[in-house]
Amino acid sequence: MSIENVPEIYIQDPNTTKDVFVYDFKMTNDVVKSKVNLSMNMFSFLQIGKKQVHFADASVIVNKNQSLLLKKGNWLWTELLDTDTNYYCKLLFFSENKLLEFLDKHVDNYQPNKDEIAYFVIENDSYITSYLNSLSTISEAPAIFMDNLLSVKFEELMLYLINKYGIKFEDYLQSLISNDISPFKKIIERNIYSNLKLEEIAFLCHMSLSTFKRHFINEYKESPGKWLQDKRLRKAKDTLELGLFKASDIYLDFGYNNLSNFSIAFKNKFGYSPSEISS
Repeated sequence: MSIENVPEIYIQDPNTTKDVFVYDFKMTNDVVKSKVNLSMNMFSFLQIGKKQVHFADASVIVNKNQSLLLKKGNWLWTELLDTDTNYYCKLLFFSENKLLEFLDKHVDNYQPNKDEIAYFVIENDSYITSYLNSLSTISEAPAIFMDNLLSVKFEELMLYLINKYGIKFEDYLQSLISNDISPFKKIIERNIYSNLKLEEIAFLCHMSLSTFKRHFINEYKESPGKWLQDKRLRKAKDTLELGLFKASDIYLDFGYNNLSNFSIAFKNKFGYSPSEISS
């Protein structure tokens, strides 16, 4: 049996990347233990039918009275028709960047949860019914508005579930954060010695500058400006000590617009000017 890459198989434009994505999944035949590579965390709101998901060390079964929040990974899905001879499930996918943005904004002093928790069961109620109806309504909105609308609806849902389930749901959200080096940290590490400004690095992280700063402090325990300046000045010092370049040759490479600002920052850091190394 082949492996299905989800949600990629549902996205019409393979060059499009989305932080929040909704898809109405329908079928007319039972599927048993389908191999699925889930690349984004996903809400599964079952409307008609039954669903079972097998994980490495557990499994869970839900019907239309419950919904699931699933951690990205490799899972086996069994989806069974109901008496209506069809199956219908509304799927809501969200990226780790979107989750981090939400946690930065609404959860104080969060830390990645090292426990591997594959799923969270949500008991459907009148709010969930109303929420799903609203998702169907906005699907008719012009494409230019959809991303912003879905971003707002995602935040609304997460706030409701935190209010309903409290710390239990917060802990689960934190378990969704990668324990390995995060995409955020990978981008930072790749651009330590670049000449990119904070606003430009934040853009590469798909974050606003304010969200970027909050997440950076949470991750590195220091402001991004101070941290990057320290790393870049130390690298500049090592470069100058090789004796191959002068300060005037390298200041642009380390994010300074002019030689004077570079020299002042260098002297404040090390107690002597870069020209003293070159001379």
